[in-house]
Amino acid sequence: MRTIDEVLKLKINGMHYGNRLLLPFCAEILKVSIEDDLIMDFSTEQDDAEYNINDEFTEIYFHKYKSLEAVVTKYELIKMVVVEVGKDLFDFNEHKKISIDILPNHIAEIKEIEGDQIFID
Repeated sequence: MRTIDEVLKLKINGMHYGNRLLLPFCAEILKVSIEDDLIMDFSTEQDDAEYNINDEFTEIYFHKYKSLEAVVTKYELIKMVVVEVGKDLFDFNEHKKISIDILPNHIAEIKEIEGDQIFID
């Protein structure tokens, strides 16, 4: 299993297919900003998004959108706050702010958001 730090350091990309985003690490997702939506509730009562942690990756389904590539234009990013599986969820030092750039050919480019970049808290 890859770590978030390894993915960021080695610039390993994720993938996207339709409304599904695949991240090459295992993480709990605390918050997602996509288009005009801020998603913080991934419970079964909500229809916006759901995520699953698999053995080697995390997958997110954005039910509101048919295609991430159609929604997230070249001037926009998906932004997230994630915590690697096995790390202390309640330690804010373990929270990673990342951005996902949806590119052609199913590529999802993952970068860490630097402290001075705007992110909705």
